[in-house]
Amino acid sequence: MGKGGGCVPSKTNPPAVDPTNAPVTISSPTTQLQNQNQLQTNTQPPIVSNLKILIVFYSMYGHVETLARRMKKGVDGVNGVEAALFRVPETLSDDVLAQMRAPSKDDEIGEITSLSELETADGFLFGFPTRYGSMAAQMKAFFDWTGPLWRDQKLAGKPAGFFVSTGTQGGGQETTAWTAITQLAHHGMLFVPVGYTFGAGMFKMDSIRGGSPYGAGVFAGDGTREPTETELALAEHQGKYMAGVVKKLARSGS
Repeated sequence: MGKGGGCVPSKTNPPAVDPTNAPVTISSPTTQLQNQNQLQTNTQPPIVSNLKILIVFYSMYGHVETLARRMKKGVDGVNGVEAALFRVPETLSDDVLAQMRAPSKDDEIGEITSLSELETADGFLFGFPTRYGSMAAQMKAFFDWTGPLWRDQKLAGKPAGFFVSTGTQGGGQETTAWTAITQLAHHGMLFVPVGYTFGAGMFKMDSIRGGSPYGAGVFAGDGTREPTETELALAEHQGKYMAGVVKKLARSGS
């Protein structure tokens, strides 16, 4: 207080500013548009493309191969993702295959011969027939061959799914896929089951249908039964579903 009783402004605190008289900064339309575009760029998910899913399978009588081809159609129908078909090498001799009346292989689909093909893929769909409730020996030999990738965990974190073929309704539509999960676990891969995402087709009881929540499937019977349209549609759906999963993982890792 001074002698006259008036208030003396503090030397350390500046006088309050009337907000009505505070200067206002107005951005130009160009600056506002740049800021808006920057906001949109930061909030929109990154665009991913050129993702590759390998459909690797073994098929003795052609049932698994038929599912694989339809599965490729599902993958290729998703923008930014494409599928490549590969067989695993045959372990039986031509004489044995002839005795088993196995048809000749289609040369259009080549064998998987390079570990680098597996290492650079973004996802996998593995198909195989059952042998006493688990995968055929040819497919197991393929997984054994991937030992160098397992040693360095080159496939860790990559998604994979299964599709199968069995001779009878109780022949292993679920156990064949279930027992194969151990191969993925040791590689550190992510098992992606199709679940019940196929919708009503998973609940129909009016006809014989292969497939389960573990993946698409077909009943081969004595080898002469052909896949039904429902079985093929489930395979196509699984391919599309896996492609969507691969895209989501690619976005989250960008």
